[in-house]
Parts: sequence; C-alpha cells; structure tokens
Amino acid sequence: MIQVILWDLDGTILDFKAAERNALINTFASFDLGPCTDEMVHEYSALNDRYWKRLELGEITKSELLVQRFEEFFSAHSIDISFASAFNAEYLLRLGDTICFKDHAYELIQSLHGRVKQYIVTNGNQIAQKRKLDNSNLLPLLDGVFISDIIGAEKPTKEFFHKVLLEIGEYNKNEILIIGDSLTSDILGGNNAGIRTCWYNPENLENPDPQRFHIDHIIQNLNQLPELLR
Repeated sequence: MIQVILWDLDGTILDFKAAERNALINTFASFDLGPCTDEMVHEYSALNDRYWKRLELGEITKSELLVQRFEEFFSAHSIDISFASAFNAEYLLRLGDTICFKDHAYELIQSLHGRVKQYIVTNGNQIAQKRKLDNSNLLPLLDGVFISDIIGAEKPTKEFFHKVLLEIGEYNKNEILIIGDSLTSDILGGNNAGIRTCWYNPENLENPDPQRFHIDHIIQNLNQLPELLR
C-alpha cells in the first residue's frame, strides 16, 4: 500500500509549457527585445529541454545551464548575449507568475491530503520553484518540498533520492511512489532509489528503452491515480 507520494512539479502537477511561454514573452517585453513569436517560443523550448537533459547526464552545471541556454538562443537571433544573465534572472521570476494545473491536480492533491504523505521533488531553480509553490497555494497540502538546488544534487542521481528518503523517515520502499512525466529524471530516479514508479504519460508515448526505464504504473490522466492507489 502506498504511504508516500513523491510528486514531480513541472510537466506533472503544473503545465510548464504554458508558464514557459508566458515568461519568455513577458521577459522579452521587459527588455524591449521586440516580439517573441510562437516559432521562437517553440525553438527556445526545445533548446531548453536539451540543456536540462545535459544537466541530468552531468554534462553541465545548473548555473551553466541557466545562462548558456539564453546565450545560445540569443546568438541564433542576433541578440546581444551580454545581458543573458540578467534576462535569466527576470525570466525565473516570471516563471512563477503562471499557474496552470494539469488534470485538476490541485483538487487531486487536496483530496489525498491526510491520506498519504505528499512531497514535491523537483530539479527546477529554487527561485522559480518557490515562487510557483507560493502562488499555487499547494504548500499547506504538502508534507515537504525537495528542490535540487537546496539538496545539492539533481534527479535522477542516487544522491538526490538518498537525501529525500533520509528526510521523509522510515518507510518500506514499496510504500513510496514517484509520479512524473520524465523518464530520464523521474522514472530513472525512482529506479535508482529502488522505489515504485508511475509515469505520467498524457500523450501515450512508448517506453523507448524498457531495459533502462522500469515503470511500475502508467497513467494518461492524473485522476487515474486514486484507482491505482486502491
């Protein structure tokens, strides 16, 4: 029986793409860079995903990721890269301005409050993540939050999950379930920790590497979770 849920935040509880789009457009306006088109948003989003994958593989640090993604993006659009760091700082704040829940996730987490322990486990920047959580009104419903910046390790590393499991207390690992949309971060992280995994897969994608990613449960909608817990 599941006693503890470890929730991924971006792309699972919250619609990160909506927040990313609004933050990018509004930060462009703040820096008087002209319009940020839908094509540019799509291009940046793909570039950003690539940088986060590199972080998960240990190829770059978080501080390098945050600035270098904008330096590359700016270079491709002939924008001065000298203020990439300042742009990133503004962008991180604006990421927390748009709160869009996936599949009525707020009501789901509210309904599970007191029935199971619920924690956030996220790789996001602590400034952006704390702002999102403050604006989402989720904090009173949660038993804790684990942000990689504060822990000093990233999902999917064993170091990240070792600190999480140490903090939440004594549970059988079969009683702990991680729910997330990322195979390389959430599912692989759960595998590394030896806990149960639930892949949130709204697009009904195929597992590209079953030997690498062991998935205990797959859901297309978060509201399938209560039935799974039963």
